[in-house]
Parts: sequence; C-alpha cells; structure tokens
Amino acid sequence: MKMNPIKLRENIYWVGGIDWNLRDFHGYLTQRGTTYNAYLVIDDKITLIDTVREYLSQELIERISTLVDPSKIDYIITNHVEMDHSGSLPKIIELAPQATIFTSPQGEKGLNAHYKNDWNIEVVKSGETLSLGKKSLQFLQTPLVHWPDNMVSYMPEEKILFSNDAFGQHISSSERFDDQYPLDITLEEAKKYYANIVLPYGKQVKKALESASQLEIEMIAPSHGLIWRKNLPTILEEYKKWSGNETEEKGVVVFDTMWGSTGKIARSIQKAFENQGIKIAMRNLKYNHISDVMTEVITSKYICVGSPTLNNGILPSVSSFLTYMKGLSPKERKGLAFGSYGWSGESVGVIEEVLRDCGFDLIEQVRLQYIPDDSSLNEIEEKIKESI
Repeated sequence: MKMNPIKLRENIYWVGGIDWNLRDFHGYLTQRGTTYNAYLVIDDKITLIDTVREYLSQELIERISTLVDPSKIDYIITNHVEMDHSGSLPKIIELAPQATIFTSPQGEKGLNAHYKNDWNIEVVKSGETLSLGKKSLQFLQTPLVHWPDNMVSYMPEEKILFSNDAFGQHISSSERFDDQYPLDITLEEAKKYYANIVLPYGKQVKKALESASQLEIEMIAPSHGLIWRKNLPTILEEYKKWSGNETEEKGVVVFDTMWGSTGKIARSIQKAFENQGIKIAMRNLKYNHISDVMTEVITSKYICVGSPTLNNGILPSVSSFLTYMKGLSPKERKGLAFGSYGWSGESVGVIEEVLRDCGFDLIEQVRLQYIPDDSSLNEIEEKIKESI
C-alpha cells in the first residue's frame, strides 16, 4: 500500500512529506512539527515542484508512484536549494536521470555546491515561462525571501502560486488546506514562521508582494504547512503588515531572574504599562523559548529586556535571546533595559548596548541593587509613565 497524494486541482497533486516529530528548525521551536510540501503536475511534461527532506524521500516517492512512474518525471522545479526542499533531489534523479532541473541563477550555484553532481540544470529568470503542455509555469525571482536563490512559480491556467517559503507555517497535519484546520492556529504559526525566518527581509518581501499583486491568485501552495485556498485575503494582509514593520501599541517584557529581584522589576514594568492602557506580554526565559518570544516581538512597539548581573555580564538565557533577536533585526522599536545587581551591576548596560545596536529608541533604564522595596518599585512605575 502506497501513501496517498492529495489533489489540488485536476492533474495537480500534493506529494510531500509530513514530519510529525520535528521540534527544532534553525534553533526555532516547532512544537507542531512541519510538512515539506512538494507538488506533482501531470501534463505533457510530468513536473515535480520541489522535493522533501532526505529522510522523507521514500514518502515522496510512494506518493508520486500512486500517480505515475517516478522514472517518467520530465521536469523538476527547484524554487529553493535549502536541504529541506532539495534533500531528495539525488534520489529523484536516480529514478529519473533524464529529468531537467529548472532553478534560478543562484539556485544553479547552490545545487552545484551542495551536491557536486553533473545534473541537467537550466537557469530561469523572472518573467520566463515554461510550457508543460496544457499548463505552464511562470517564474518570479524573490531573492532573500529568505535565501539569495529563492524564486516562486506561478501557474496562470489554475491561478496557483507555488510560493516556496513565503506564506508557510510549521504544522504537521493530515489536513492540507487552510479551511480544514483552525485558522487561528494557522495564522499564529504563519506569524511565528515569519518572525523567526523571514523577518530580516521585510524590504524583499514587500517587493515580492508588489510583484505578486499583478498576478491573479486563487491558491497559494507554500513549501511548509497548509495550502491557502479560502483565507488568501487574510494571509496577504498579515504579510503586508509584517513586511511593513507595523507594530501595535503593546509591549513584551523578556527576562530571566536569579533570586527573584529582576522578576519583581519585570512585574512593576508590567503594571506600569497596563496602567497606561498598554497591553503587555510577560516572557520569562526560564519557561519560554526564544522563537516563541519573537512571535510577540514582531508586532510589539515596546521591547523590555531584563537580567541580573552575573560575572560582570548577563544570564546566558538573556544573552541567547538578545543574539537571536539582533540577528532577526526588528526595526523601529522602543527598548527598555532593566535588572538587579549585588555589587558590580553591568547587566543593564550590556542589554542596553544590544538594544542600541538593534536601532531601538531607548527608554531610561531601570537598575536596582539587591532586593527592590515597594518604594523603588513604585518609582519604576512613575519613571515609565513619564517615558512612554
């Protein structure tokens, strides 16, 4: 018995793999696993759009085999060479050695560097069209969404955009479409995906969205997660907000605490914001993964980060978060550094330096020695009230 493909339209099928157990992706916590989406088009030229991670190659091959003999594949579209998309290419080429691979100019370089094989590769550029028979694919280069080689493929006859990493989510599920799965979860996972992978490339996303707006799209088939066929206006609007760096009048307090003093400061900061009618999310790094914190950061105007002083520096959990956030490069936020200390007290300055490097406008820091008393905590609330 072979694994079943899922029909998108007549002679167009999902043939990907479901990674039920994946819990880490580039240091990003994937509590719901993921899918690696590949698509098969049966036409005069049998065409496979992307593959799956290498260890799910047999699943891909079984789904294809339900529809056609894999040796009959004529064309392979490689929208992105990262291993979760191209990992099964060697096995597919073994089965269909005559197949031609179509990819971007940077994609050709990437495939050659990754696999060092003498494959039949043809480079395509933005605006070029490939006829499959009754259907065709148009290619649009989307560099740095999120690698230099990225491109998307559009099928005008069916109005389907094979969108690569854009619009994806890390969700493992037997459901394949957005109207078969809770929309709030899908959107939350799409937001987390954007915050942890795509966020640094907002300008490139905006450019890609502008180009895609010229296309008539009825379905978006990404490389991970659920296929969008009902809620396209919703996800397109969210991507417009995220790529436009639109924040809300809310904040996130990110901290770790050694003996509880920095935690007390964090709660005073929470009260100060709430008393001004500003929603706040509390994220203690002992209990919250940095990738989940970034899902809050993406739409928060105020980023407050705290640590006690440890060995003239900050706690490793806070250092890890700051390094991670700086790499993802959120822009135009207001930053607040806070912390407690016993005798030396460098932590707040260390945090403030990173927030400044991120380009944040700084709110006056909060730095208290030993255990803060009620009077000190009340002063924090007044200070923040005057600063925001």
